[in-house]
Amino acid sequence: MKPTLVILAAGMGSRYGGLKQLDQLGTGGETILEYSIYDAIRAGFGKVVFIIRPDFEEDFRKQIGDVVARHIEVGYVFQTIDKLPEGFEAPEGRTKPWGTGHALLVAQPEVSTPFAILNADDYYGKEAFGVMAEFLAGLTPTDDKYALVGYQLSKTLSDHGTVSRGICQTDERGYLIEVVERTSIARKDGRIYYEEDGQRHPLKENDLASMNFWGFTPRIFDQGNEFFREFLTKRGAEPKSEFYIPSMVTRALEEKKATLQVLSSDSQWFGVTYREDKESAVEKFIELNAQGIYPSHLWG
Repeated sequence: MKPTLVILAAGMGSRYGGLKQLDQLGTGGETILEYSIYDAIRAGFGKVVFIIRPDFEEDFRKQIGDVVARHIEVGYVFQTIDKLPEGFEAPEGRTKPWGTGHALLVAQPEVSTPFAILNADDYYGKEAFGVMAEFLAGLTPTDDKYALVGYQLSKTLSDHGTVSRGICQTDERGYLIEVVERTSIARKDGRIYYEEDGQRHPLKENDLASMNFWGFTPRIFDQGNEFFREFLTKRGAEPKSEFYIPSMVTRALEEKKATLQVLSSDSQWFGVTYREDKESAVEKFIELNAQGIYPSHLWG
């Protein structure tokens, strides 16, 4: 039973100024998410599921989906504001879905094996897929053992603006205690800070950051749907409320419905949060190609 890779590709890319999912950054004109799929195939994943929006389905299938479908099984799901549990509906004025936790739950019809889920616009590295595939290979669909790949915070910042990161707290065995979402993170005056309520708060260089590379089994869907219904009951009427994967995971851990292991990896993370990040990402792919980690054209 091969694990599944689920890719969060429905985001708007408002800070970037366009659809990052379709931006060609690789040496052969590939998108970042194609490198994730290539690494996943090498690590032993057997299916990829794209979470997208209906309005760019045609372009997405043509540029990416139809290409990778020659190498791995492909599935699609759509994250829209009307995909809600029975008895709930989007409030007047709501224009966007409910975030990454909502997106994960939308993928349920296409996922029947242990799976990883990650962002479309982040590069995670070959080694990260290897450690995640090894973890998932030891699970069954009914297990309640989850994982994430952690990255050193100092290696996840942007030179062109602030970022949001889930900061991990672990026990002595490397199991996650909680993930706290920190926003407006940047390096200032030689130190890393996040801002909250107009105040700066320091973070450590080696704080463990979750870059949204999670490993789950289908058990997460039952747990997540329960939590999502409670969330909608309390905050569903808010036009901009968000239901995040870290919040879902923290709740499962607090109620002892799951354990989550933080997997270490030597991979270098990079992403394209801002338009100015694009040039740096292109240079990094050129370097990875020169090192022989990837061919000049991923798909031949």
